[in-house]
Amino acid sequence: MLSLLGRRSAAWLLAISVMAASAHAGPLPERVEKAAQDRIAAGIHQTLVFGVVDGDNSEVVAFGRLDDGRAPDGDTVYEIGSITKTLTATLLAEAVLAGTVTLDTPVAQLLPDFTIPSRGAKQITLGQLGTQHSGLPREASNLLPKDIGNPFADYDVAKLKAFLAGYELPRNPGAEYEYSNLGFGLLGYALAQSEHTDWSTLAGDRILKPLGMTMSGTAFSDAMRAHLAPGHDAAGNVAKNWDLDALAGTGAMRSTANDMLRYLKANMGIDRQPLTEAMKLAQAPRSDVNMNRRIGLAWMTNGSGIVWHDGQTGGYQSFIGFAADWRHGVVILSNTAVDIDDLGFTTLNPRAGLLPTTREMVLSGAALDEVVGTYKLDDKILLKIFRVDSRLFVQVSGQGAIPIFASAPDEFFARAVQASVTFTRDAGGAANGLVLHQNGDHTARKLAASEIPPAPKEIALDAATSGDYVGRYQFDFAMLDVTLKGDHLEAQLTRQAALPIFPSAKDRFFYKAVDAQLDFERDAAGKVIAVVLHQNGGDMRAPRIAAR
Repeated sequence: MLSLLGRRSAAWLLAISVMAASAHAGPLPERVEKAAQDRIAAGIHQTLVFGVVDGDNSEVVAFGRLDDGRAPDGDTVYEIGSITKTLTATLLAEAVLAGTVTLDTPVAQLLPDFTIPSRGAKQITLGQLGTQHSGLPREASNLLPKDIGNPFADYDVAKLKAFLAGYELPRNPGAEYEYSNLGFGLLGYALAQSEHTDWSTLAGDRILKPLGMTMSGTAFSDAMRAHLAPGHDAAGNVAKNWDLDALAGTGAMRSTANDMLRYLKANMGIDRQPLTEAMKLAQAPRSDVNMNRRIGLAWMTNGSGIVWHDGQTGGYQSFIGFAADWRHGVVILSNTAVDIDDLGFTTLNPRAGLLPTTREMVLSGAALDEVVGTYKLDDKILLKIFRVDSRLFVQVSGQGAIPIFASAPDEFFARAVQASVTFTRDAGGAANGLVLHQNGDHTARKLAASEIPPAPKEIALDAATSGDYVGRYQFDFAMLDVTLKGDHLEAQLTRQAALPIFPSAKDRFFYKAVDAQLDFERDAAGKVIAVVLHQNGGDMRAPRIAAR
C-alpha cells in the first residue's frame, strides 16, 4: 500500500565479465547516462552528480541545474546521509586494528556513565552495532523533533542516555538484523568518547584530513556553504538541511563528488592509504541480511559481489559502491530525496534493472477535479483523492497524504513510493473507480457522497479537561507526546511532526491531517492512564509513562 511517513572469488569472475560487456565511450554506461538525463528532464531529480572510477582513471559527470541556474560539478556540496555510517565503520575497524577495542567489546565499556540495555548476561557489542544486529530499534522513541524538517537537530546526549536507560531489548543482541540509525549513532558517539572527542572531530582527524577531503564535514565551512546544492523533497519542494547532534555518526556528513571519489578509491585500494586495511576490515561480510545481501561493518555486499551503501536525508539521496573486481566504482549524489540505487547498481552491473522514468503532464484544475473523491479498496481501506491548488494528493486510510503526478489524463504516479494509479470511467465519462498499481493491481470503487463515512464533529473542551491528556504514552513501536499548544492539543509520534487533535467527545479525539483517532482511558479515580490509537483498522494501546 501507499506509505507515509556469494563468495568473493565467484563474484570477482562475474564482475569481470559484466564490466567487459559494457562498452561505451563515456565514463557511464549509455543507458545510465540516458536515464540520468531523462530523470532530470522529467523533474524527478534537480541534479545528479556521478563520480566514476574505471581502473586508475576517475571522472565526474554532472547533470541538471541548481535553483540559481548554476550547473553542479565535482565541488558541489550534498548531504550524504547514511553513507556516513561507512565512515563510522572505518573508525571502528581502525580502532580494532590498533588494538584499543575488539568487535566483541561491549559498548557499555566505552560509556561507563550510560545504562545500556542488555538481555541477561548478553550485552550489546561494538560489532553488533556495526553489523546492525544490536537489537536496538531504527529510531529512539523519544526522537520527538521540534522541527520535523530537521528531525535530529535537538536529539542530544541527554535524550540518548534517557532512551537507552529505559529501553528493553526485544531479543538477544546479535540474534537478528535490524537497521538502526540509533545504533550507529550510539556507535559513533562511543568511539569518539573513547578518544575524548566528538564524532565530527574524530572523523575529520582520522579520515577527512588524511584523504584530503577538504570540502567535507558535518558543519558547513564558508567554501562548502558557497557550493551547496539546496535539497528538495520527493515532490520538488525545498527541504531543510539536516543537523545531527548526538547521533552524528549515523548520517551527519556533507561532501562533494571530488571528495567522495577520494574516499571511494581509498576503499577500493586504488589509492592506498594508511586507512586501506581498516576499510577492508569494515567491508568484509559478516552476516546475512537476506538471501541476496550480506553486511560487514555498515557496508552491504549483494549477490553479484557489489559492495555498497546508500543514504537519504530530507532533501538528498546518495549511493556509493564498487564491483568485486575492485577496479570499478561509483558515487552518486542528488539534491532530491528520490531513490537512485538502481543507477548505482546498473553503473556497476549492466544486467541490473533500471526503474522507468515517467514524465509529468500538466492537467487543468477542472481535469483534476473530475477524479477527486473517496475510493473504497476494501472494507477497511479507503483512498481519498483531493486537490490542493494544482496538485493532486492521495491519502490512504490511517496514513498521511502524498502527492501524485499525471503522466496521462487518467494515469498518475507517486515519487515518494513506487506506486501509480489508473482512474477508470463509466460510459458517460465520469470517474467511477481506480486501480492502484503497487505490489500488484488493486481495484477500488468510487463512493457516492451518501456512502462516505461522516467526519467526526468537533466539540469544545475546557482548559482543565484538555490538560488531563498532556503527557507521554509508550507504544511498542513509538512514543506519543501530547502537549497543549495555546487553546488546542497536539500529538507527536516518534520522528513525526506534531499534529493537532480535535475532541469529538470527552476522552475521544480525531486527526484531520491523517485518518486516525485517539481514545484516552481513565482509572477509577478519573486520571488518564493510557491512550488507544485507532488507525489502519487496528487498535493500539499505549500506557501513559511517568514524567522524568
